[in-house]
Amino acid sequence: MHILVINCGSSSLKSSVIDHRTGARVGSCVVERVGQEGSRMRFNGEWEPLDAPNIEGALKIVVPRMVENLGGATITAVGHRVVHGGVAFDRPTLITPEVEKAIEDNFQIAPLHNPPNLAGIRAARSVLPDVPHIAVFDTAFHATMPRRAREYAIDHKVAEAKNYRRFGFHGISHEFVSHLAAKHMEQDVRDLRIITCHLGNGCSVAAIEYGRSVETSMGMTPLEGLVMGTRVGDLDPGLLIQMQRDGMSLDEVDAFLNRDSGLKGLSGVGNDMRDIEARAAEGDERCRLAIQVFAHRVRKYIGAYAAVMGGVDAIVFTAGIGENSEVIRHRISQRLDYMGAVLHEDLNRDAKVSHESPVFEISTRNSRVRLLVAATDESLQIAREAAKIVEARQATKGAERGIPVAVSARHIHLTQEAVEALFGPGYKLTERNPLSQPGQFACNETVTVVGPKRQLENVRILGPTRPDNQVEISRTDEFFLGLDAPVRASGDVANSPGCKLVGPHGTYEMKQGVICAWRHIHMHPDDAEYFGVSDKDVVEVAIQGTSRELIFGDVLVRVSPKYKLEMHIDTDEGNAAELSKGAEGALLSATDGNALLRRRKTRFDEVAE
Repeated sequence: MHILVINCGSSSLKSSVIDHRTGARVGSCVVERVGQEGSRMRFNGEWEPLDAPNIEGALKIVVPRMVENLGGATITAVGHRVVHGGVAFDRPTLITPEVEKAIEDNFQIAPLHNPPNLAGIRAARSVLPDVPHIAVFDTAFHATMPRRAREYAIDHKVAEAKNYRRFGFHGISHEFVSHLAAKHMEQDVRDLRIITCHLGNGCSVAAIEYGRSVETSMGMTPLEGLVMGTRVGDLDPGLLIQMQRDGMSLDEVDAFLNRDSGLKGLSGVGNDMRDIEARAAEGDERCRLAIQVFAHRVRKYIGAYAAVMGGVDAIVFTAGIGENSEVIRHRISQRLDYMGAVLHEDLNRDAKVSHESPVFEISTRNSRVRLLVAATDESLQIAREAAKIVEARQATKGAERGIPVAVSARHIHLTQEAVEALFGPGYKLTERNPLSQPGQFACNETVTVVGPKRQLENVRILGPTRPDNQVEISRTDEFFLGLDAPVRASGDVANSPGCKLVGPHGTYEMKQGVICAWRHIHMHPDDAEYFGVSDKDVVEVAIQGTSRELIFGDVLVRVSPKYKLEMHIDTDEGNAAELSKGAEGALLSATDGNALLRRRKTRFDEVAE
């Protein structure tokens, strides 16, 4: 399908009509200086004057030209880039008046971006009122960050009242290039730990663990994190106080940190890395320092994020600087050999990427961590997200069918080796009662789980035995035991903490395997076809039949012929929902903007993070 992608600034407009399957551009247009002297547009490569008083006027000229260029084809949907989704939006959503209002509510925390984004949305909806318009948020991809990564160390009441927290940005780009990297590596992104470095005029780094963002360098606003073209990045908050004590107004501080700092402030020559590199090569010490500080900050974040994820499989460079500056890639990659990331200097110098050839590998053959350059394409990502929503709207038959919801209490899966260590040589687990999933059963046997702080007694074993040991606990159990257990899909125990198990015959030391289970839905392939989802998709589910109306976000879909339809949540989540026997969930379409808005009041996914 053909998707019109619109990215609006205060006086600029970028738009493309994209085939979401192939990525082919059927038409493109760039508009500059809207409503100003010298206003112009470049349609399919040719510049021409533009007489339009505002963005709406520009769209009324641009959109018909786009349609004419389709040669009889039609625009199926319009995808809009919106920088800040705030707490309301953690995924792309169909635009409604309520969604527009929520975007407007974020003007204060994104004053440079959300107002023109919303102006473009309203203008485009007036020009194309009969097609769906979808908002794709820069912040949405980072909504999976755990609380430890997104909370500031300030009074929680103030933080909650004002939504003072880290959101992250460039999510559209980070998600796109992480999938490019996985495809290049011939692996599923949900099996990889990737650090993506979006380095342009705006810069950010993201830690992407098994397809989900778990950390990123930008915060509540795009000002936090790396050194950028004109933004300062990380600095001592006390400096802001001192600036005001020295006589600077709030507006002056804002302008200084956002427009006159970063590479521009350090170098004294501007914010274009190409100019800074040229001046540095000629001996300009300020430009040399700018490059050193820039690369140092990125390298520092890479090391931190490798530690956060317990390792890394690939480091990806993207955006204007990341794709084009071999000097910056070289400086950042220095001293990363300790983690197994070894740069191939010749390949780094030769690296060229494009939409036709989007990934170039710059690591040596013996490098355990792959170093990649990837061409980001935010417009294509927006088109793909918009197409998903259109397809979801067409597949409405699943909306009427409920999904049984069950609480999965703490339990343990054991290998035969562990069973014999705990209960004696040759011991076989005995069935107490069958479970809902075919072939699974609760055992008569229980063990004691010993953590660094306390122990949990009578933890039920589930059978049959498995190839790996695994203890599934809730967040409450995690803190009780004194462990730091990651949220993982069942079976994914790499780099998770271990514990000691005590049975009637002996003890067993688990080296790893303690996790908080990722809330999930078991589906037979027939169920998956009915609901229009696939294995490893992530969905939202509204809980029905309880005294609380809650929506579970970040629900993993697991599909197998061995499964029976049922959603599993842990004890903490069940208590929060006041779940009763026979409760059901409704699978929410990603198009349900009002459902996403309701999550502002029922952020149920907080419980499991």
